[in-house]
Amino acid sequence: MRTLAAPQMLAAYDTLAFFGRDPWWLVLLKAVFVFAFLVGTVLIAIVWERKVVAWMQLRIGPNRHGPWGMLQSLADGVKLALKEDLVVTGADKVVYILAPIVSAIPAFMAFAVIPFGPADDQVSIFGTRTPLQLTDLPIALLYILATASVGIYGIVLAGWSSGSTYPLLGGIRSSAQMISYEIAMGLSFAAVFIYSGSMSTSEIVASQQPTWFAVLLPVSFIVYVIAMVGETNRAPFDLPEAEGELVGGFNTEYSSLKFAMFMLAEYVNMVTVSAVASTLFLGGWRAPWPISTFWEGANHGWWPMLWIIVKIQLLLFFFIWLRGTLPRLRYDQFMKLGWKILIPVSLVWLVMVASVRALRNEGYDFAKVVLWVGAPIAALLLLALVWDLLRKKPAAAEPAPPAAFDPMAGGYPVPPMPGQELPPVPRRRSRAPQLQDALNGADHTEGS
Repeated sequence: MRTLAAPQMLAAYDTLAFFGRDPWWLVLLKAVFVFAFLVGTVLIAIVWERKVVAWMQLRIGPNRHGPWGMLQSLADGVKLALKEDLVVTGADKVVYILAPIVSAIPAFMAFAVIPFGPADDQVSIFGTRTPLQLTDLPIALLYILATASVGIYGIVLAGWSSGSTYPLLGGIRSSAQMISYEIAMGLSFAAVFIYSGSMSTSEIVASQQPTWFAVLLPVSFIVYVIAMVGETNRAPFDLPEAEGELVGGFNTEYSSLKFAMFMLAEYVNMVTVSAVASTLFLGGWRAPWPISTFWEGANHGWWPMLWIIVKIQLLLFFFIWLRGTLPRLRYDQFMKLGWKILIPVSLVWLVMVASVRALRNEGYDFAKVVLWVGAPIAALLLLALVWDLLRKKPAAAEPAPPAAFDPMAGGYPVPPMPGQELPPVPRRRSRAPQLQDALNGADHTEGS
């Protein structure tokens, strides 16, 4: 087999040349490994989430199934499998049954292009040299965005096919949520494309040498982290599943294994977006900075798999930390964050990154790049500040006197809304003086 002396930076076509040469049995083995890795990580994440949230809330958490409650997720899976499998009478049965499958399968498919190791430093599996990655594509990140978008259809179809009001509302919320935060996520990807010059995941990881893109592109990293929480319907962005408003959201009418598939898809999506964040912004399979400085073999062999798994687990802890810390947003706040903050910030940042890269490619030094890019932005911010200080604020209108509240206006009694007051209730004259005179022996008869 052809061996290559790996340079630090490979052209995209050279990197992709390492893929597509595996025998069929090795491709099947890698696919089974990806599936087993995702399912195993989900089982660990469920127990970890319940343990960490219990620790944050000063509770014990699961402690009955297995040592230290570590088999709780297996017990939950067995419990869901043994529950009665219901199909709602008014549901569209074909779509109702297909919706969990449509939601779960794309969650697994997106992980096919995640690199667990360098493409050029191949390992030996049963005597065959191969990269630690199932496959790679010239447009790998567009493939991830496409599969993630298809997964949302399962949630939307589940809410629609249930034939119930609250699941339908949860499905509509999910579609609006996907549209809002997929745009911001795609814009954060675009900055990485510009800086790395490729959409291949293995090439993007190779481009993060010696500095990770989380340091070079901090705004894109922050926008992506917020968008990935919104894309996976996790707290505080779990509006499609808001049990206080929608009973249980899009999966209200589901039970047994179909309900379990929705939960599996949610956790697999968490693992996938965490792996994408590690690949795009945290160096992927590369060892963290202190380790890579004194250990040359940290990024060779099987060790890169350890580093990306550790990064994925840390990002999963971030998901759990958010759930145990922040309350759920209101829906208007959630949409405002996506459309009025994340998307404009991403657009401005993308223009800045493109301008910096264009000037650097033209040979301008760092000082001139800062002058040409930073000065217009600083001027715009200063003008916006001056405009905000000098503009005349409209005088506050005097509040109109509240209208009289009639609790029986609709023909039946209703409670007052905030700001309304009930009219005074007529009361009979107090009998306290008469009772006191009677106790004292006073005679109130006529003529006395």
